[in-house]
Amino acid sequence: MSHTVTVAKDRILVGAMVGPSKPTPQASFLKRATVIPLLLIALLCSLSYSLGLWQNRRAAADAGGAGTTNLQCTHYTPTQINATALDFSSHHSAAAAVTDFVRTYPPCAAKYTEYTPCEDARRSLKFKRDRLIYRERHCPGKGDLLKCRVPAPHGYRTPFKWPASRDLVWYANVPHKELTVEKAGQNWIRYEGDRFRFPGGGTMFPNGADAYIDDIGKLINLADGSIRTAIDTGCGVASWGAYLLSRDILTVSFAPRDTHEAQVQFALERGVPALIGVLASKRLPYPSRAFDMAHCSRCLIPWGQYDGVYLMEVDRVLRPGGYWILSGPPIRWKKYWRGWERTREDLNGEQTAIENVAKSLCWKKLVEQGDIAIWQKPTNHLECKAHRKITQNPPFCPAQDPDKAWYTNIETCLTPLPEVSSNQEIAGGKLAKWPQRLNSIPPRISRGTVEGVTYEIFQQDSQLWKRRVSYYRTVNNQLGQAGRYRNLLDMNAYLGGFAAALVKDPVWVMNVVPAEVKINTLGAIYERGLIGTYQNWCEAMSTYPRTYDLIHSDSVFTLYNNRCEMEDILLEMDRILRPEGSIIIRDDVDILVKVKRITDGLNWDSQIVDHEDGPLNREKLLFAVKLYWTAPASSGQGGSTTS
Repeated sequence: MSHTVTVAKDRILVGAMVGPSKPTPQASFLKRATVIPLLLIALLCSLSYSLGLWQNRRAAADAGGAGTTNLQCTHYTPTQINATALDFSSHHSAAAAVTDFVRTYPPCAAKYTEYTPCEDARRSLKFKRDRLIYRERHCPGKGDLLKCRVPAPHGYRTPFKWPASRDLVWYANVPHKELTVEKAGQNWIRYEGDRFRFPGGGTMFPNGADAYIDDIGKLINLADGSIRTAIDTGCGVASWGAYLLSRDILTVSFAPRDTHEAQVQFALERGVPALIGVLASKRLPYPSRAFDMAHCSRCLIPWGQYDGVYLMEVDRVLRPGGYWILSGPPIRWKKYWRGWERTREDLNGEQTAIENVAKSLCWKKLVEQGDIAIWQKPTNHLECKAHRKITQNPPFCPAQDPDKAWYTNIETCLTPLPEVSSNQEIAGGKLAKWPQRLNSIPPRISRGTVEGVTYEIFQQDSQLWKRRVSYYRTVNNQLGQAGRYRNLLDMNAYLGGFAAALVKDPVWVMNVVPAEVKINTLGAIYERGLIGTYQNWCEAMSTYPRTYDLIHSDSVFTLYNNRCEMEDILLEMDRILRPEGSIIIRDDVDILVKVKRITDGLNWDSQIVDHEDGPLNREKLLFAVKLYWTAPASSGQGGSTTS
């Protein structure tokens, strides 16, 4: 069944009714006097219409037919899905489609295969090295934006399916052997012919991440669902987060783009959530009270320096009652100080500084056993505020939005928790354990702190996305095939309904709340046991090319209309999407027509289909597949290769 949207001319219909009785002479005169002007008006309208029609036809001919919009939308029912739909399979071959588009976007040069626009090494040299500010986001200006398609490296292959991808990555996809040499004795990574193997080791867990996590599990409860979200600072190749997934703990791993070549890229190729990031002068792009657990394993962050500001930022993003885990220097320095090539006095001073900062944040040190130390954040600030009457170091932060975290400066102060009436009450509300947490009403919503979102709206949104994802599966049946997709991105997540509807699939979703939305819902998303980040889609995302297998965009182009160029958002989507990855865009039909003309120039195979409620809804959906192509075999030149 097809539905056609066309642009039609309005027509003016002029008619006259004649009465049944014979007119009087006076009436005849009046009739003639009235009819003559009407005839003249009709003649002028006819001439005007003919002239307009002639001009339109001439303009359309000059533009090669581009003057008319004739959009074919397909409405799918479950019985109508067949081989005529888009090919979402991964097979590394695609024929170039002959389409009518305004502009084509050429391949970038091969040197851009790992281009991260906002973490560009050359641009970063212009900024201060103090506190690693040069490694923060520094995005190109409008005149420096690339207008080309970032290529995959020659020989790029579809990643291994999860869970095999946790341990294996194709060498051609991330052709860097530096870590195999630098971390050879730490069991991080091994090179085996055409692939890398990740044994699960780390600097502080040479026996493997699983054994290390078991050790943590003997100290705090990792198995009862109370710990669901975690953050790993300075994550390496994210083995800690990778092995927590089997325990239903979802970790955001981050590390800067630095001398450890491609560590975050390795994590993403493994199918593990990760972002490029650094603790420096800006808040981490997450809301307050987001994570049940934070982790640093020899992450080399100077926790005791700069008045403890980095631990204050960890405190902001930790939930009340959340845990901070530290292993590596200076923990157990009495045993390791020689191997770390530091003096005992230096290491003792560092640990003392960390202990003092943690105490000033009202954290309680639970345990230091073996190579691991664990602190716990208080469940509320009643006692902490009483203590602040004696000492003001650090002070509570002045009235501010603790969830505001997009280019927001870190402050040397303690983020206050929501008020409570008793010492037994959990500030901000108690969270259900996982998996009940997913569908329980988030405390931010039940307490009315997410403006305009009620319990009823939350429930309706959850049901809406179950229905929408079910419809998506009828159009793209590979959404239901385990292993076809692993890394997913929702560019405008609202309450995380898209991710929640996919929670039983072997995928993870990075839920983005754009910095420009009126209602900040990212805190509620985290309270559901999901993960996400803030992002301005007029800028590049802090991630490597080819991060995601599927990108979902709900009303993103409406949100950014007149804010930045549509083509720049689509070029960024192309950069972070894998070859043969899929895209679902839902937006107003007029916007999707413009989107499709650009995606044709990006060499995507795309099709606009009707809304799940039928053809009368102005909102439509664009389903697309990025065709497979790579940089040529010879380095230094842009180009494409299909096979």
